[in-house]
Amino acid sequence: MPDVPDAPEAPHSPEPLPVLPVTFRPGRTRAVLLTAGAVFFVVITTVALLLEKLGPGERLTFVFTGALLFGVLVLLARPKVVADVTGVTVVNIISGRRLAWEEIVQVNLRPGDPWVFLNLSDGTSLPALGIQPGIARQRAITDARALRALAQARSLSGRDGPDGHHDEQRQEHHDGQHDEHHG
Repeated sequence: MPDVPDAPEAPHSPEPLPVLPVTFRPGRTRAVLLTAGAVFFVVITTVALLLEKLGPGERLTFVFTGALLFGVLVLLARPKVVADVTGVTVVNIISGRRLAWEEIVQVNLRPGDPWVFLNLSDGTSLPALGIQPGIARQRAITDARALRALAQARSLSGRDGPDGHHDEQRQEHHDGQHDEHHG
C-alpha cells in the first residue's frame, strides 16, 4: 500500500477563551532586547571606567550613551496587549490606547504582517505590537487567535439586542475575516 501524505490540518477547534485579565507580549523578543540593553550598558560603562586617559566628563558621556541605548531598547521591549473584562489596552513603543470590546471589529495577523492589526469601528486600524511573529511565530498566531476569540465573544455579547439575539451582520463580518496562518 503506498504511503499517503498526512491530510492537511483541519481548522483548529475552538479553544477555551483565556481567563481575563490576560497580557499578550512578545516574551522572547522582550528578553533579548532587555538582556542586550543591560549588556551594552555594562560594557560601555566598564570601558569608560577602564580607559585611564578619559576625563570625568568623557566618562560621564560614555555612561550616558550606555544608559540612552539601554533606554531605547527598553522602549522597544514595551509593547503589550492587555485584555480585561471591559476592553483592551494596546501599549506600543511610545503610545498606548484603551479600547472597549465593541470598538474592535476585527483582529488580523496575515502572512507577512509584522504584528497584529485591530480594525476598529471608526474605520481605522490600530497596530498592536504586543503580538508579533518575529522570534516566536507560533506563539503570535496562538495569541492572535485568542485575542480574536475574546473580541468576538466580548463584542458580540455587548451587542445583544433587547430580544437577546446577536447582530447577525456583525457575526458574518467576523466569520469572513482573514486567517492568520503563515503558510
